[in-house]
Parts: sequence; structure tokens; C-alpha cells
Amino acid sequence: MAELWWPAGLGSGGVVKRKAYGALLLCALRDAPFLGGKNGTMSALSATSIGVMILGSLAAGWVDAVVGGGGLILVPLIMIMNPGFTNAQALGVNKVAGIFGTSSAAVVLASRVPSARVALRFAPLALAGAAGGALVASLLDRAIMRPIIIFALVAVGIFVAVRPQFGQASVAKRPTAPVWLGLAALIALIGFYDGAFGPGTGMFLILCFTTLIGLNFAESAAWAKVLNVATNLGALLMFAAHGEVLWLLGLGLAVANVIGAQVGARMVLAKGAGFVRAVILVVVVVMAAKLAMDQFGFALV
Repeated sequence: MAELWWPAGLGSGGVVKRKAYGALLLCALRDAPFLGGKNGTMSALSATSIGVMILGSLAAGWVDAVVGGGGLILVPLIMIMNPGFTNAQALGVNKVAGIFGTSSAAVVLASRVPSARVALRFAPLALAGAAGGALVASLLDRAIMRPIIIFALVAVGIFVAVRPQFGQASVAKRPTAPVWLGLAALIALIGFYDGAFGPGTGMFLILCFTTLIGLNFAESAAWAKVLNVATNLGALLMFAAHGEVLWLLGLGLAVANVIGAQVGARMVLAKGAGFVRAVILVVVVVMAAKLAMDQFGFALV
């Protein structure tokens, strides 16, 4: 009989130890492909693997809620703990967990940043862009994409580092029609990028909102979370349509992802733009390093 550890509610400050009949559960998953047992891929999951992925999903939810980039934590962990998974299955599981965590963070942030609801107007563009990106993801050469993204991340890091006041306070702007149209085009493009590749989507959205319409980093993070829900949904629909989503595992990880996202969203509201700026700089360094390792053959998976 396997013992599984599941995160408790936000107010409990601990975990609740629950026992499950591991063997019976795994057999049920193997015989129920619509729940995540396609071709028996989940039949070898152990309590240790599940526990590690839950912790990874918790951390990924926190990072996603603050600036984005949690996928660089969770996707490699899923692949390491489940060598039999395809890349598409790992991405599908990540999107299931991510959409719940991001949605919960978006609700918290939008409740305190009312202007974030304006981002809903751009949600169809973000969703369509992500669906299109997921559709062609297998056709893109990641060896070519990585250097481009590394360059973009380094440029973002330098830009934020040398301008310490950037994003710290809202700037009164009256965006013109061309600015709004340009923002809409960028949102569709970033949505496409999220579906096709993904790392740094939230960060790129934050930079767009801060630069083009004068929001501070905390406000931009709220807008970005609203649109991240749409990009996650667009990509998830494509993965699901191709039968690449392991639903039971994804929903299990979603519980931890929501907890991490709730903590992250509340820290953004409590600590403000300066906190978001610091996390952006840290995540830029980590993302660029991880992608460089992948590019030059030092990938963990």
C-alpha cells in the first residue's frame, strides 16, 4: 500500500498524510487511458515520483504567478520522473496543472487590480495564438529557437537591470489606437510563442504592458496572468485534441500548482513592483542558463 503526500490548504501550514491503495490505483489508470493511462505510461509511477512532481508543481505555480516560467521547473521534472513520457505528454500535463494555477492567481490579482479585466478583451487573440503555436510546435526546430530566446531573455535582463526605476511606478499614458493595435499583435505573437515553445511568456507580457501602456510591474503581472489563462487553454485544447493529455496526473499536480500560485499572487500584492523586478532578474538568469545547457548538450532530460 503506497503512501502519498498531498499539500494541505493554505491556512494549515503543513501537509496531510493520506494513504492510497497504490497498486489498485495504478492498475485502474492503466486500464483507463482517458484518465491518463495511454499505452500504460502511468503504470510505473511510484509514490516518490508523484511526490517529487507535486513539489515541483508547487514551485512552478509560485514562479508562474509572479513572473511566469514555471514550465522550466515542472516539464523537466515530469520527464525525469517518467522516462516513458513523450515530450507532448509532458507538455500536456504541465498545461493542465498550469491552467488551474494561473487561473487561481488571475482571480486573486484581478480582484486587487481592477484594470486587469481589460486584458480579457485580448484573450481571444492570446488563445488563438497559443492554439496555432501548439499546432505547429512539432515542426519547429528547437535548436534554432533556443538561441533566439536566450538572446531575448538576456536583452530583457539587461534592460531591466540598467533601468532600476522601470516598472516601479505607473506612468500616466493615453495609448493611441496604433499602440493598442501593436499591443494586440504582440499578444497574439506571444500567445503563439507560448503554444510553440513557452519559456518566459509571462515575463514578455509584463514587459509589453509596462512599456506600451505604462503599468507598473505588479499591475502588469495581473494583466499577464489573465492572458496566461487564455494561452494555457489554447495550447491545452490542441494537446487534448491529439490525445496527449494525461488528465489524472495533470489534475493531481494542479492542486499543488494552485497552492503555489496563491502564495505567489499574494506576495506580488503584498510586496509590489520591486519584488516582481527582483524575481524577473533571477528568472532571466535561470532561464537563460537552462536554455543554454539544453542548447549545448548539457540538458537534464
